[in-house]
Amino acid sequence: MKIGIYGQFYHENSEIYIQMLLNALQKKEAEVLIEENFLEIINRNQDITKNFSGFSTFTKLDNSFDLFFSIGGDGTILKAVTFVADLGIPIVGINTGRLGFLATIQKEEMTESLNQILEGHYSISERSLLTMETLPQSEGIHPLNFALNEVAVNRRNTTSMIKVETLVDDKYLTSYWSDGLIVATPTGSTGYSLSCGGPVIDPNANNILLTPIAPHNLNARPLVIPDSCTITLKVSGRENTFLVSMDSRIVTLENETTIIIKKAPFTIKLLQLHDDSFIKTLRKKLLWGEDKRN
Repeated sequence: MKIGIYGQFYHENSEIYIQMLLNALQKKEAEVLIEENFLEIINRNQDITKNFSGFSTFTKLDNSFDLFFSIGGDGTILKAVTFVADLGIPIVGINTGRLGFLATIQKEEMTESLNQILEGHYSISERSLLTMETLPQSEGIHPLNFALNEVAVNRRNTTSMIKVETLVDDKYLTSYWSDGLIVATPTGSTGYSLSCGGPVIDPNANNILLTPIAPHNLNARPLVIPDSCTITLKVSGRENTFLVSMDSRIVTLENETTIIIKKAPFTIKLLQLHDDSFIKTLRKKLLWGEDKRN
């Protein structure tokens, strides 16, 4: 079994879970490769009791890996996606952060969950992505021109709104006067879009979600469309440039640049334990079904 490990080490007590993971993989005699920068962080940390400097490292992946462990929060998983891309390697998220909608393993259940995974007791959740192109072409978006959660356009360095002219399958939909527009996958419906009033969508749904950010036209509402659609955006405003993000990656584009967004031709595989489900995650993370009256 060949395992890749990636993290950013931003969370308190992460070293405990790193140590547990590495010890468990060594017992299974797995071939372990740690992302180069992450291994350097691990070996600098005085709370790690064992020297892991002998581990092999990687700067990019290939399809020989069986599993890819991401240690951190949902943001770390989104960065892990840029390593995996279209290789089809299942991602195992170990949540050492807070909310953790995407994580497979919660830190409180680390030992039991790891045992299940290393014994092969899991399923795979296939998640759709979005790709983005621009006219004229922008070098800043390639080669990582895809997003698991969302593509979002935002105003830049101004309190003034921007105008986001929006077409669906080359048919004019509306122009959002707003702080921006989020184009999200079902996976991304529980991220930025949710904080802007968008609906929660099951990750198995074949949809794309359009959620305006603080719209001035008050009749603007989130819209769910089939993921077979192509979304075309053109942004204008008082500033000469605006921001576009693909998950955590941000580039600056010139006004009137045409942005074309569609479903990616590949998916990301998130590992899921047998007793977990999206519904269970919603109940747990959003505290649904709990009686707070007492």
